[in-house]
Amino acid sequence: MTWTVYLSGEIHTDWREQIEAGAKAAGLEVSFSAPVTHHEASDDVGVALLGKEPDKFWHDHKGAQINAIRTRTLIGKADIVVVRFGEKYKQWNAAFDAGYAAALGKPLIIMHQDEHAHALKEVDAAALAVARTPEEVVLILQYVIDGTLAGYTDKEAGR
Repeated sequence: MTWTVYLSGEIHTDWREQIEAGAKAAGLEVSFSAPVTHHEASDDVGVALLGKEPDKFWHDHKGAQINAIRTRTLIGKADIVVVRFGEKYKQWNAAFDAGYAAALGKPLIIMHQDEHAHALKEVDAAALAVARTPEEVVLILQYVIDGTLAGYTDKEAGR
């Protein structure tokens, strides 16, 4: 079985590429999907495709609706959803994606730094795992996909 993992959240660092490279190095049978990560394209898709809007609210609204077609479809098809909250920006869209995935009953891995633990406590409570690094996410994926605990022998793992 090839697992499908949706990578949601912060778009300003290479965390997605780190997870994808780690999964490949671990030999995991996994395919990844994600939202559009080109910030300007994502923001402006609605007016680029459907015409300009003089009001910023409607400009953003058009884009959000078109982006939601992709996001909802890919989250719906995912076996696992990973949502990263970055250090610098408030990612309301990431919080929405986490809530949407939780409402669909999708296994959810949340990734953020320790300083955001209080602000994200409700999101974390909905997750099945909370990680701090892409490497931890890869270890979780390796365990759930292959059933192997990296770095442990069967005896150390209690088997």
